[in-house]
Amino acid sequence: MLRSMYSGVSGMRGFQTKLDVIGNNIANVNTVGFKASRVMFKDILSQTVSGVTAPVEGEQGGVNAKQIGLGVTIGSIDTVHTPGSAQTTNNPTDLRIDGDGFFMVKMSEDQEVPFLTRAGNFMLDGNRALVTSDGMFVCDIDGAPIVLGAEVTSFSIGLDGSILTQGGDGDAVQIGVAKVANPSALEKVGGNLYRVNANALGEDGDAEAMGLAANSEENGTGAIVAGQLEMSNVDLTGEFTEMIVAQRGFQANSRIITTSDEVLQEVVNLKR
Repeated sequence: MLRSMYSGVSGMRGFQTKLDVIGNNIANVNTVGFKASRVMFKDILSQTVSGVTAPVEGEQGGVNAKQIGLGVTIGSIDTVHTPGSAQTTNNPTDLRIDGDGFFMVKMSEDQEVPFLTRAGNFMLDGNRALVTSDGMFVCDIDGAPIVLGAEVTSFSIGLDGSILTQGGDGDAVQIGVAKVANPSALEKVGGNLYRVNANALGEDGDAEAMGLAANSEENGTGAIVAGQLEMSNVDLTGEFTEMIVAQRGFQANSRIITTSDEVLQEVVNLKR
């Protein structure tokens, strides 16, 4: 069987995956805090027809290896953590991190390792707890859910995440920001959430004690801006360009399969 046919099949699979990723990016062009993904390819192991021959002084020169590539495969599917555009809402519970860092959220108080998110469209529930649109608790620096209390009449949030309240008991509350060594290693779990893992934290990371103060030069965390949201970082122009490239790549690889089939047909017809 012709190697070119299998190479064409691998190319079609690769560009189909690229189209899947591009389609997801375009679908989330207006999703709060969404980070686009990209597909990187790598070649499959090549078949060596003849090896390398070393040069012999005075007798013969060196000969390079002769290799035939066997197609392409997916090298990586990366998450691009560039900042998205800012949208002003003037809602005091809408928060945006201007710089590095993630908000920490938990499904319950007993959850040890929080999820991370860049989506800051928060709200207050019936118990005056700061929650996400799915009801997950927003955590403070210590990883505890933030609850303002019924006696709080108004509040404001500073650049370092400090919540200044009026009418409360005067206890200081500060929104926690987490920073990981390798953000690209975070796993998407849906709902604008990321799961923390060892590759993201690094050697000295602690998944249960990630809380840091925002707007800190020492920690390298960004400032928290109230009344704004970070929107998707998807570039529609770039995505449409990549979509055209993927479509043409898919078409070209299908042409390879068609041509290989025609060659095989000619071989079969030799017996006639």
